[in-house]
Amino acid sequence: MKKIHKITSHTLPLKHENIDTDQIIPAKFLKTTVREGIGEFFFHAWREDKDSVFHSSKHKGAKILLAGKNFGIGSSREHAVWATLDYGFDAVISSSFGDIFYNNSLKNGLIPVKIAHSELLELFGLVEKDHTTIIEVNLESEEIHLPKHGKKYKFPIDPFRKQLLLNGTDELGYLLTLDKEISEFENKHKGFVNN
Repeated sequence: MKKIHKITSHTLPLKHENIDTDQIIPAKFLKTTVREGIGEFFFHAWREDKDSVFHSSKHKGAKILLAGKNFGIGSSREHAVWATLDYGFDAVISSSFGDIFYNNSLKNGLIPVKIAHSELLELFGLVEKDHTTIIEVNLESEEIHLPKHGKKYKFPIDPFRKQLLLNGTDELGYLLTLDKEISEFENKHKGFVNN
């Protein structure tokens, strides 16, 4: 996993609410365990519509997805996060997320940015007026910044998950950094283990 400190990009605005994981990646594409190339199935049915926001040249190359409330609800499928990342997004901003999607995002290096619904609506308005609006998602300060508009929004993130993302590691990688401490603990408590 790559280290993440700040993501600076224009956005792709997806002003739809209650988007479930089956819309993000349909079940028929879940047969793979390979993450690379899975972005081709991201919002597969929606992208068949040539008038969808996904085909707008204004939003091409966006690293931040701006989504309506309740993004990523529904069944548990880590593939939804993989597809979002492989399609090219590093962060999703919404006012609420499905719990499993939110946690899978943190475990896979996708920043789920949760802000107040009123702030989300304000962001949609600014982006709709000016699609070139640049948004900075600063993980260290837990802030979204819109330099052009002088706006800042705070977002919460679990401190442990934040450190993992800043360091570009996962839970296993973190445990491996504690190898010395784990060995010392095991040596100190040998009497509890029968050999």
